[in-house]
Amino acid sequence: MATLKINNLFVSIEGKEILKGFNLEMKSGEVHAIMGPNGTGKSTLAYTIMGHPSYTVTSGSIELDGTNIMDMEADERSRAGLFLAFQYPVSIPGVTVANYLRTAVNAHRKAVDPQYKGISIPEFRKMMIERMDYLKMDHAFAGRYLNDGFSGGEKKRAEILQMAILKPRFAILDETDSGLDIDALRIVSEGVNALKGPDLGVLVITHYQRILNYITPDHVHVMMEGRIVESGDAHLALHLEEHGYDWVREKLEAAR
Repeated sequence: MATLKINNLFVSIEGKEILKGFNLEMKSGEVHAIMGPNGTGKSTLAYTIMGHPSYTVTSGSIELDGTNIMDMEADERSRAGLFLAFQYPVSIPGVTVANYLRTAVNAHRKAVDPQYKGISIPEFRKMMIERMDYLKMDHAFAGRYLNDGFSGGEKKRAEILQMAILKPRFAILDETDSGLDIDALRIVSEGVNALKGPDLGVLVITHYQRILNYITPDHVHVMMEGRIVESGDAHLALHLEEHGYDWVREKLEAAR
């Protein structure tokens, strides 16, 4: 069983402190949801976990299976088993989905075995088609340029396909529901549900409860002021949907 542990994390960007003593521990097989209003540091958390160079960790640690990964670059963290599905995936004209994924697979495998010569095209194609069938995706999707001209739903499905191919130990979904209509949200959520299991931990970052109608969390956390201030089970998300965040703010003020 893999573990991801974030200890008393303080993070700044351009001199402004965003995360202020953030703590979280999750295990593979679990689904955690982090909710909170705009500006509370949710995306900062996602980028910091993956090692974005613009975010400066001033204190604290991130441990994967007991190993502090703070000195790892983003690609090293990916090869160690972390995956980030972006809120706004970028387009890469001229690079097909298939070529992009094959390059990623080779990079991961070569890191384990420097003598690795690369996955053959037939072997990769077989693996990719199996994953696409599992996610109920049209095979023609693989020949399109990555995210170029994709709808919001197609971009997010491409992210889930990457996750299916790379098989991370922990996947962070940074507001994957952003910009999706109901049908696209359902399709993307079905993809996540098809992949989650005992070997994968999922961290869902969202403003709203609606994605949690499809991806049921084991734990829900409310994030404010750069840290987790309230935790509970899936019922907490429903409570937030009905009552908003004011009661959490009032509780924080009363505790000061």
